[in-house]
Amino acid sequence: MKKLSLIVVSLFVFIACKQEQKTEDYKDAELNVSTTIYPETMSKIFDAHGGIDAWNTMEHLYYEIEKPEANDIYDVVLKSRKSLIASEHHLLGFDGENVWLKNLDTVTYKSNPKFYYNLMFYFYAMPFVLGDDGINYSESEPLEFEGTTYPGVLISYEAGVGESPEDEYILYYHPETYKMAWLGYTVTYFSKEKGKEFHFIKYSDWQDVNGLLLPKTLSWYNYKNNRPTTFRNDVNFVNVRLSKELPNEDMFKAPDSTMIVN
Repeated sequence: MKKLSLIVVSLFVFIACKQEQKTEDYKDAELNVSTTIYPETMSKIFDAHGGIDAWNTMEHLYYEIEKPEANDIYDVVLKSRKSLIASEHHLLGFDGENVWLKNLDTVTYKSNPKFYYNLMFYFYAMPFVLGDDGINYSESEPLEFEGTTYPGVLISYEAGVGESPEDEYILYYHPETYKMAWLGYTVTYFSKEKGKEFHFIKYSDWQDVNGLLLPKTLSWYNYKNNRPTTFRNDVNFVNVRLSKELPNEDMFKAPDSTMIVN
């Protein structure tokens, strides 16, 4: 019995020492989060765009999408994803819980507010939004396009994550630079079933914003048999700003409760 007690005490002391040593080891260390919780490939992709750690220090993203008459203006709180889209005819917002829509004139809003309020933000904030919680990563078949082979990372979501957890994305990256080159994505919001057809966006035009590479232009392509085919249209992003300061969050509140989208 005495021998058993001695063993138990010794084991307790050993564990306590190990825990103390672990605390000491990490106390002054500057950890690179991207190398500890993401697959190596994703870490390299994040690093090629300025680093996921640098992205996580940012609080507010502002950008405009060029339109013929008046640009669409986007404000997004990066942690909570509260957002406001100011367009020529409408205000579309998300206050952290509810989506709301305000008509500025008699022009009818033709999209689905709950589907659209964060759609362009998600495409624009690639690859960093692929560092969100609840994401699973696996290798995908590469994409061959115009003589270049782009390796791919398949992105899927755990059940209950976001409005459309059945969505899938494939991030294709340049084999030498690890910069994002293409995004393949499915749309399941309306069917609520796993998509069978991938749509494609080309990422090739980047701009440096506070040391982070964000898209300057996104190019949508036609597709067939889950492969891009021919160019379809561009979307241009201007006046982009990233800030470590939070905006006045009153701007994301619905001006009137009757404007909340159910």
